[in-house]
Amino acid sequence: MPSFGVHVSDHAERVVVTVVGELDFDTCPRITQVTNTVIIRDRTLRLDLAGVPFLDASGLGLLQVLNERTGVQGGLLELSGLQSQPRRVLELAGLGAYFRTTADSDPVAAAADPGIESAARPPSECQATP
Repeated sequence: MPSFGVHVSDHAERVVVTVVGELDFDTCPRITQVTNTVIIRDRTLRLDLAGVPFLDASGLGLLQVLNERTGVQGGLLELSGLQSQPRRVLELAGLGAYFRTTADSDPVAAAADPGIESAARPPSECQATP
C-alpha cells in the first residue's frame, strides 16, 4: 500500500488540510474522519492536493461533499496544488469551474511532511492537529 497521510493546520482565516497519497475509495474515509473534526465557521477550507497524484470517483464525491459542508458552515472550499490527473478528472466530470482552485500549496503545512508521520497509522488514528 502506498504512503498516505493527512495533516490539518488551523489558521485564523483558514484551515489547511494537506493530503499526501491517492484520493480514492480506500483513503476517502480517512479524509472524511479528519475533516469531520474541522470547524470552518466563515473561513476557507484549503485542501492542499499537491501530494495527490490520483483521484477517482470516490475522491470526486468527497470533494463535492466537502464543498457542500463548507458552504453550510459559511465557508469556502479551495483546492490547491492540483496535479494533472486530478485536474483532468475534474474537467472530465464538468466540475473544473465548480471548485475554486489555486496553483500553490500551503508552505507551512508542506514543511510538516505529513505523509511520513501519518502513513503507518490505521484510519482511526489519523487526527487533526492545530
